[in-house]
Amino acid sequence: MKKMNILKKDPITEMMTNSLAKLPTPSSISYLWNMGFLLGMTLLIQISTGLVLSMNFVSETTMAFESVMHILRDVDKGWVMRYMHMNGASLFFMLMYTHIARGIYFNSPSKIPMVWGSGVIILLISMMTAFMGYVLPWGQMSFWGATVITSMISAIPYLGLHMTTWVWGNFSVSQPTLNRFFSLHFILPLVITALVVTHLILLHKTGSSNPVGVNPDMDKMKFLPYFMVKDTTPLMLVMLLMMLTISLNPNMLGDVENFSPASPTSTPTHIQPEWYFLFAYAILRAIPSKLGGVLAMGSSMLALMLISLSKKKMNKKFNPMKKINFWLFINVVMLLTWIGANPVEYPYTDMGMILTVLYFFLIITI
Repeated sequence: MKKMNILKKDPITEMMTNSLAKLPTPSSISYLWNMGFLLGMTLLIQISTGLVLSMNFVSETTMAFESVMHILRDVDKGWVMRYMHMNGASLFFMLMYTHIARGIYFNSPSKIPMVWGSGVIILLISMMTAFMGYVLPWGQMSFWGATVITSMISAIPYLGLHMTTWVWGNFSVSQPTLNRFFSLHFILPLVITALVVTHLILLHKTGSSNPVGVNPDMDKMKFLPYFMVKDTTPLMLVMLLMMLTISLNPNMLGDVENFSPASPTSTPTHIQPEWYFLFAYAILRAIPSKLGGVLAMGSSMLALMLISLSKKKMNKKFNPMKKINFWLFINVVMLLTWIGANPVEYPYTDMGMILTVLYFFLIITI
């Protein structure tokens, strides 16, 4: 009995119990509210597999590509770790984009603006981390993708060239760049973890939203065991799909060019980032001016933050037009992703311009 009383009085145990086991949760939430739990589990997988990979990775331009091949071929279960980490990044962004889409559809930005704002910051830092991780294997697309994306900084008036040289640590993407990206790719997931904890604290302070759209205080249940079971079921399904992908076609979402070592003298025919950056890349390419493209791409991310500033009274009313605009917005983002994967030529350039205008128009109206 004494031990039980000590556990109840212990502040850390009490905080964990109140934040997880006894957390009041709206009974009406659907499986779309499982994305946060799945994202947390995926983040743990990324951190653990990344730690194992870092023990065998060599952050040196002449050996980085060979060290990745060594992990795949010679390290015991190294191929599993590498492909779990690579496909885990795609899974993480699939879940995150679904999480964001659900939030927009059910007006979460205006209902819980602080939670939404912290979530957008997590998205931006996750994109930065994923980009740096994509550079590390030092394949052709990794090298040239890093060159193209980091050179966008040079578009900033007056300070652009100096800032680009500072980021590179040299006059081009080279050894200092690889060292910096490796260090940042290792430390940023810990920053993301801290932000996720902040995100959860802000969420638990206000409480979860729900698909009904009414105050759920009169109809809540304890998180454990009901919602723990509801969260674990899709987790098992997602892990099964992940293992099937790794076993049958682990390079399905990769780029063929990245099977060749980086060569500064040989430029790939079509340079493109990973699929989860393609919509932003298409917006960047849609503007002929380099500075204009960078500003448009930055604004496409900033616009997500500004959604939370819309009037709450408007969002409380049933508005079918907003739902139509939401689905149009989803289609525009998917089309921009397709445009980003295509060459910079007619008709993709013209389509990219039209879709970029639609992107900004629709994100204001939703």
